[in-house]
Amino acid sequence: MSAPRLNRVVADFSASATRNNTIQLKKLRGQNVVIYFYPKDSTPGCTIEGQNFRDLHAKFRRQKTIILGVSRDSLASHEKFRDKQEFPFDLLSDPDEALCKQFDVIQEKTLYGRKFMGVERSTFLIDAAGKLRREWRKVKVKGHAAEVLDAAKGLS
Repeated sequence: MSAPRLNRVVADFSASATRNNTIQLKKLRGQNVVIYFYPKDSTPGCTIEGQNFRDLHAKFRRQKTIILGVSRDSLASHEKFRDKQEFPFDLLSDPDEALCKQFDVIQEKTLYGRKFMGVERSTFLIDAAGKLRREWRKVKVKGHAAEVLDAAKGLS
C-alpha cells in the first residue's frame, strides 16, 4: 500500500485506541482528523507534543477537528500516558506497524551513531471528506500543534 497522497481520499483503517475504543477512519467523515505519529510514550519530545495538542484541543474542536495520536506502544502504555497527561483525545496502538506503514512513517534513524528503523515524527491533516490536505514530516515539536491548528482553520 502506498502512502496517502495530497488531495486524495485516505484509505480506511481500523485501530485499537484508548478508552476501549476502536477508531475507524471512515466513521469520522464529516469531521477533520489530525493524526500525529510519535516515537514513544512518556519520552520528553513526545510528552511535549501531546501536551501541546492537549492545550489546543478546545480550539481544534471548534474547527470540527479530531486529534488522534499514534505510536507502536501497547494500549496499557497509552492508557497510562493519556491519563497522566490528561489528554482529551485517543491514542492509537500500532504494535504491528500497520498504520505506520500505511502512512510511511517508519524511517531509518540514527541515535548515538547507531542506525535503526523507527517512527519519524509526522502529522497528517485529513478533511471532512476523508482527503489528505496537509502532511508534516520530520516534525520539530516547538510550535507544531499551533501550525496544525492554523491549517485546520484553513479547511473551514
